[in-house]
Amino acid sequence: MTRGSDRMPAEELGVLIKSAQAVLNQRMDEALRPLGLTVSQYACLQNLLDEPGITGSELARRTFVSRQSANVLLQGLERRGLIERSDDPGPRRERAIALTAEAKQLVATARDEVAAVVTRMTAPLDGARLRTLLSELAACRDALLQND
Repeated sequence: MTRGSDRMPAEELGVLIKSAQAVLNQRMDEALRPLGLTVSQYACLQNLLDEPGITGSELARRTFVSRQSANVLLQGLERRGLIERSDDPGPRRERAIALTAEAKQLVATARDEVAAVVTRMTAPLDGARLRTLLSELAACRDALLQND
């Protein structure tokens, strides 16, 4: 396997993004564990809070898991009393999902924990550098989405 200096700059960027994502995920997991949440559960709850009525399919896309994995995730959250599913099927026979009051409080606490991790990650960057990084990463993402 080649190491850093043997890689082309674009390849090095891909490796660095993946490495940063892995460490970010690990740190978020460490911060969320005392709350009894995984990163995937947090992402699921956060998406449900941000967009009430979101479908299970869209939730799976936004949390980067398969539809089947999202359903297992939702079943676990439902057993914990963090979500409720409507009895009436909606579009494509999917039942609406809503957060419970307990889940809303948990998400607020979890959001603070995740924000602390992200603040730590971006601490070396001043405002201008952070805005530039966001813009450049969005451009890279959008380039990959052009053929979708």
